[in-house]
Amino acid sequence: MSEAGGTALGSIMATVVALVVVLALAWGALRLFKFWQDRQIGSVSGTDARALRFLRALPVGTRERVMLIEAEGERMLIGVTAGGISLLARWPATIAETAATADREPLT
Repeated sequence: MSEAGGTALGSIMATVVALVVVLALAWGALRLFKFWQDRQIGSVSGTDARALRFLRALPVGTRERVMLIEAEGERMLIGVTAGGISLLARWPATIAETAATADREPLT
């Protein structure tokens, strides 16, 4: 009877070890994929020069919203619905930088 118990314990331990190995490989593959993806979109040494930033969102319905985002220094107003995304307005980088500076300055 103890031999059957030892075999069952060994089988469970082998399954647990195999699960740990598979999870470690999956984690490593995900980290490698993220590294490659960041390199493709221009991330260099932890700083992303072409970052996409979410600034604000305003819900206008149950599943619709208007969002203000910034990409490569350019601000865009987009409409997001269940059916798609539409560009509503775009401001060049120079206007976006001026607006960002004005947002940070205290009112006197």
